[in-house]
Amino acid sequence: MLREHQRYATFAGAAVLTVLSFLGLFISGWFVLPLALFGVLTAMGIYDVTQTRHAILRNYPVLGHMRFLFEGIRPEIRQYLIENDADEEPFSREQRSLVYQRAKGVEDKRPFGSRRRVYDAGYEWLTHSAMPTRIDDKDFRVRVGGPDCKQPYDLSLFNISAMSFGALSANAILALNTGAARGGFAHDTGEGGISRYHRQGGGDLIYEIGSGYYGCCTDDGRFDPEKFRTQSADPQVKMIELKLSQGAKPGHGGMLPAAKITPEIAEARGIPMGRDCISPAAHPEFSTPTEMIEFIGRLRDLSGGKPVGFKLCIGHRREFMCIVKAMLETGITPDFIVIDGKEGGTGAAPVEFADHMGMPLVEGLTFAHNTLRGAGLRDRIRIGASGKLVSSFAILKMIALGADWANSARGFMFAVGCIQAQACHTNHCPVGVATQDPLRQRALDVGDKSERVARFHANTMHAVAELTSAAGLMHPGEFLPHHLLLREGERTMVTGNEIYPYMPEGFLLDDSEDDRFGYKMRWRRAAADSFQPFDTETRRGP
Repeated sequence: MLREHQRYATFAGAAVLTVLSFLGLFISGWFVLPLALFGVLTAMGIYDVTQTRHAILRNYPVLGHMRFLFEGIRPEIRQYLIENDADEEPFSREQRSLVYQRAKGVEDKRPFGSRRRVYDAGYEWLTHSAMPTRIDDKDFRVRVGGPDCKQPYDLSLFNISAMSFGALSANAILALNTGAARGGFAHDTGEGGISRYHRQGGGDLIYEIGSGYYGCCTDDGRFDPEKFRTQSADPQVKMIELKLSQGAKPGHGGMLPAAKITPEIAEARGIPMGRDCISPAAHPEFSTPTEMIEFIGRLRDLSGGKPVGFKLCIGHRREFMCIVKAMLETGITPDFIVIDGKEGGTGAAPVEFADHMGMPLVEGLTFAHNTLRGAGLRDRIRIGASGKLVSSFAILKMIALGADWANSARGFMFAVGCIQAQACHTNHCPVGVATQDPLRQRALDVGDKSERVARFHANTMHAVAELTSAAGLMHPGEFLPHHLLLREGERTMVTGNEIYPYMPEGFLLDDSEDDRFGYKMRWRRAAADSFQPFDTETRRGP
């Protein structure tokens, strides 16, 4: 407990010194100077713990102002990092600043042109038109629901990605969901189940089901169809997402120790208190592609025909093709697939997994998009993209490369006040976002932060509309790879369709021997009845 109280030490010290300085006036008039100094600090601390705009000041009164002092010189720090090739830090700071500006409704224009080095390899841009369009309706949506779906959903082009209650605090979940309700977009629950704070916010939900089947599990951790039927019948639940893997730690299970399970977490997950909560690395309900696709069909039936899909970070490309072959053989198709890039991740993950396991979003998205085109299924299945997507350019880039919509976890975490303290796994989040500590999460004011969530979404969609208009298009869905250009070297550039071309519809099903991109080689080795290579003797890799 000493560590928790230390964050109030500066405020408490200022208050004590204020009292001592006042008493010192009876000894000498010179004590008026320290009285004025410490009195101001004490008044500042009282204001900090009662205001609702800055969570960092509520949790760290007086001391928290040091952060804002450092923010004042951040542009100079950022420019130094850019000049010294420290790419990752200015990227994250710049993106965070963009979110803060849009969430707070602050002007996001800047003088003196681009801060990107436009002649460096890797610089990307969108083409614009000499005849820009006018777009009045910025509420861009995509209808999710294939031919077997009875309750299709008109999903916003930009939504909150999966973050579980338990990983995030109650106030953070409530602020996110209330903001989603205000802004008319969807909130993915994460695999931790639907909590009372999801329901209280009233926002549209994408109910994510992981390998632990939280919210619809039996006492021994298996899938309970009747519990799922009850959960999915809630009108607030608009879509169901089966999670195979996530970009931050694909193929890695998880465990929430019994000591960290609160009654509210147990209620949301449908698990008992006093027992470790285990998420297996693999789903116990299926072991083959066909069984997985049949399970998706079963979920759709149990939900009353709501859109059902799955999320994964692409690993063995052949395995994804196995799933697609199972769709063809069973005639069952998911309504959507979310491709999660390995560059994403909002909480803690093992270092090697975070750095080196899983496929980045661009490669995973283009592969999945082209595989579905090759199998003649792309028009039946919508594709979502998630993985470090914060700006309107990032959203439109993913749409150009094959996505129908984008999800963001990091952007909306910034909107509710995350400062990337990287203390998500310690329960000591300084702004009350990723903690279950009641006192720390009290600092996150739901009313203020939910407005910021809705404002960030609205301003981002406004920026998407502006870029779309400048490109001479009427809807973001009209972006194609040729609208994206990439600098390869100081004097060379290529268009997106040269690097990420759309493959022909049905090419995997024809007899052509053309296999320039290696799709057909993997397709021949994929089988609907097993995730193992079709030719088990050679086993020459995915």
